[in-house]
Amino acid sequence: MRLRTIRDQAAWRLCAAALAVSSLWPAVASAAWPFTTAAPEGPPPHVIQDPHYGDSLFHFYKGRYFTAVTSLMVSQHFERVANHADEAEVLRGGLLLSYGLHREAGDIFAKLIEKGTAPAVRDRAWYFLAKIRYQRGFLPEAEQAIDQVEKNLPPDLEEERGLLKANLLMARGDYAGAVAVLGGMAGGKGRVGAYARYNLGIALIKNGDMAGGNKLLDDIGLAPAADEEYRSLRDKANVALGFAALQADRPEDARRALERVRLQGLQSNKALLGFGWAAAALKEPKLALVPWTELAERDASDSAVLEARIAVPYAFAELGAYGQSLERYNDAISAFDKEGGSLNESIAAIRAGKLLAGLLERNPGEEMGWFWKIDELPEMPHANHLTQVLAQHEFQEGFKNYRDLRFLTNNLEHWKDSLGVFDDMLTNRRQAYAERLPKIISKANDSGLAAMQQRGEAVIKEVARVAAESDSAALADAKQRDYMERIASARAVVAQPGADVDAASVQERLRRASGALIWQMAQQYPARLWDATKAVGVIQTQLAEAAQHDAALVQAQRDEPARFERFAVRIKELDARIQALIPRVAALSRDQEQAVQGLAVAELERQKERLAVYATQARFAVAQIYDRATSTKEGDRATKP
Repeated sequence: MRLRTIRDQAAWRLCAAALAVSSLWPAVASAAWPFTTAAPEGPPPHVIQDPHYGDSLFHFYKGRYFTAVTSLMVSQHFERVANHADEAEVLRGGLLLSYGLHREAGDIFAKLIEKGTAPAVRDRAWYFLAKIRYQRGFLPEAEQAIDQVEKNLPPDLEEERGLLKANLLMARGDYAGAVAVLGGMAGGKGRVGAYARYNLGIALIKNGDMAGGNKLLDDIGLAPAADEEYRSLRDKANVALGFAALQADRPEDARRALERVRLQGLQSNKALLGFGWAAAALKEPKLALVPWTELAERDASDSAVLEARIAVPYAFAELGAYGQSLERYNDAISAFDKEGGSLNESIAAIRAGKLLAGLLERNPGEEMGWFWKIDELPEMPHANHLTQVLAQHEFQEGFKNYRDLRFLTNNLEHWKDSLGVFDDMLTNRRQAYAERLPKIISKANDSGLAAMQQRGEAVIKEVARVAAESDSAALADAKQRDYMERIASARAVVAQPGADVDAASVQERLRRASGALIWQMAQQYPARLWDATKAVGVIQTQLAEAAQHDAALVQAQRDEPARFERFAVRIKELDARIQALIPRVAALSRDQEQAVQGLAVAELERQKERLAVYATQARFAVAQIYDRATSTKEGDRATKP
């Protein structure tokens, strides 16, 4: 009757999201806001500094948990999330937890603690590790983890921690310890306080304090409820109170508590059954017929309904209506036999794989993960039988494992095909390399790099000489060189013997022209030397780049074949790993399929056993009625004269 502290619909999402986000506001909060309607109160968001970490967060918030954890692990391998090292590890631990890998996650958290991670991060890590272990049934490990939590949780998680601790204590029968933990929480307000009072009431009853436990449960059972969650809690409290009173042989108290339970709630079947037995204990079989008749018409997949179907004729027999009782017993036997046949059909369908195949087909998921839940039921011969099957926590966990194995099978098949494509790509690259290399080498040989280097070195030396000697004439432009040639030619003509010119006048004019030209070149020399020096720098850069390209070509001729070979070896190794993993995962999938189907079949077999027990009781009651009738007739004959 103990109430779990974590509601099933939100437990898994709360785990990884709170672990990976809430504990690390400075790095993650800014990425969370786009996916929420309003920013919660807390420290201001910080910018994600490593894009690869932001990419993993994007996949995380989009619900692609497998992509998120694989991309994060790749980024960690290549040291791309250095600015978010601890945050990335906590996110990875949370994602591993979401897949049920609590041991691996525990190792991550332990290493973070050894590094001196902030106490708040450490306590959140241990708390959610304990929660996952509790949900998966690893109770000693969960208690070990919850004991590592100190006093660094926020108030809401601290309350959840107290409830989890109390549930772990009750799971191993330490009700006194649970009472001590819950006693300080029962006065709280809101949802957690209500759950604490409920669990405290159960713990007190289990610990022998009937009065204290009944008082708490009675208070909850009478309290007003504003929503469905509180109404459901109130019903559970009244049912627990009612059955505790029945066990204590207080039928009047039991009836008073059970009549407060809603007729259409989740606890209504138990309440109707218990109310009937309370009336029967008060020797009021006519009153017991009212709830039992209502209950007997409901879905037979509930054991309370099956019990009601033989309780109704029992009540008729107590009233002395043996004919109606006999008719009802026979109807119940027929219904039990029919239901047994229906169960056999459902069991056959489950063993044929229809249940798991239908669940996967009706509830497709983008990626594997523990946040996925069943929304639509498959077509089965008798869908009502799935209620008890799907209600099993063990079945839900096992089916998630099976779904994840199927996802891994598809993922491995995808990579198997992808490796074939990569191998074809590598073959094409090798062929293209072999075809292009001779052409590139030919072009490189025809480029005249050696001659260009010699010419470049000559130009560099000439510029250096011009700078050293301040030879402005060497930097003259074409017009100025033309003037210098014309002056030199004129001087040669004047200098010839017998020249018919005024030598003195011409030479003076040439001297002046030459002086003007020299002055002009001297004025332009600094700018021209600067341009020449820059051109030399460009030449040196281009020659160096050409030399690098030539060296790279030579290096590529040595490296590319080796690089192709490394890729080929890696593809071959990965292909071998995938080829080895595919049959292993397939075998695990078959084993898990058999295990999950076995869980479903076992639940239906238990239902058949209950049917058999009730049918036996009904047949025995029929025999008693016939025996009583026979005895009555024989007694009547004996009394006749």
